Amino acid sequence: MTKQERLQALIRELRQAVPEIGGVMVASTDGLALATDFPAQEADRAAAMAATALGLGKRIAQTTGLGEFQEVVVRGGDGYLVVYAAGPTGVLAVQAPQGANLGLVHLEARRIAREVAGALA
Repeated sequence: MTKQERLQALIRELRQAVPEIGGVMVASTDGLALATDFPAQEADRAAAMAATALGLGKRIAQTTGLGEFQEVVVRGGDGYLVVYAAGPTGVLAVQAPQGANLGLVHLEARRIAREVAGALA
């Protein structure tokens, strides 16, 4: 299985575990989409924003003494975008609707982020 196939399989696994998720993306920390089920026209922009959120989250965690960055949650009126660190070179972004079970999203996405980190190593 190629790296791309492995990443797509992890995206499918997360979508199966939490069907209410609206989109999943794996990107590099420099903002390149590596695997996604976001609409193609949104992929590049979403990858860049996820990498930016990761970088800002890391800086905030470091500056405020919160320890190693793990995730950032953006909540809007219609839902969430959660960005997880996936090792030193990857980022996992998960879009979920308002009212989603965020605890379940975190539980499954944190596990998948660890798997993504291994696939990118």
